[in-house]
Amino acid sequence: MVGEYSAVAGAGGGFVWDEVLEYRVWCHPKEGGDDFYYAYATYDEARDKADLLRDTDETLAMVEDPLVLILQREHINEPSEGRYEHVTTERNAEWPPECLSRPRRTEQTIPDFLAPDAPSNRLDILRGLA
Repeated sequence: MVGEYSAVAGAGGGFVWDEVLEYRVWCHPKEGGDDFYYAYATYDEARDKADLLRDTDETLAMVEDPLVLILQREHINEPSEGRYEHVTTERNAEWPPECLSRPRRTEQTIPDFLAPDAPSNRLDILRGLA
């Protein structure tokens, strides 16, 4: 379904991911017009396209580095610093690809993160270190 997802997506957040849906290269035209993106199945394809556009398309004011569109079947909301909520509403979000270095969510990731006996640095759970 690469290229078939809505352009509207959450921006970051949620701490965990379930699936990679596509990689996006957002483009911003010089002379008016709406921003748009190209969608790819792999990061390498998206990065190569971004580099090519920067080198060859003079109609663009800016070409962003690739973002990854992820599916979050469940995620963690932080409405205020240090206060976390388990959200079970599915959503898509755009993340910097580096965030995929966190392990994919398992059935225990969020319960372990929210547990009263979680480590003082709860983010270690999300990083796969605890």
